[in-house]
Amino acid sequence: MQNRPQVARDIMVTKLVTLHPNMDAHEAIGLLLKNQISGAPVVDEERNFLGTFSEKECMRVLTDAIYDQVPTNEIQYFLDPNPDTISEDAGILSIIQIFKDTHRRRLPVLRDGKVVGQISRRDILRTAHDLLKMDPEDETTVLYLSALRERGEAPVQ
Repeated sequence: MQNRPQVARDIMVTKLVTLHPNMDAHEAIGLLLKNQISGAPVVDEERNFLGTFSEKECMRVLTDAIYDQVPTNEIQYFLDPNPDTISEDAGILSIIQIFKDTHRRRLPVLRDGKVVGQISRRDILRTAHDLLKMDPEDETTVLYLSALRERGEAPVQ
């Protein structure tokens, strides 16, 4: 299984749309829509990770604007400051497990508190799908995903 993705650094996207904490919330929503993404990491000037601003937080902005008639505000007041994150060394099965167990659609990849990439559910689905394809040259090359189940939930006992 050489040259196959094994950890987050092999899968992560590094060209990211990032947001800044003092960015106008409606401007940030427009940026998400323009780029057809469901959320983005929020970073300071040194790329230190501060949290995420996603469609869920956008809903808070919209309800404040509509119901409470609060004018737009900076995204720092709406971001999720404690999202799940992973390191560059996180293994594929660990990443799959996080997506399986949480509502997260993306995981920022951090190195020393700075954003270096991001992995979405679609990125990990594509990677796992490609790994599961049988190579006619090497029929033993298979990604065994049984670790995603508890022992008592095993399909065959």
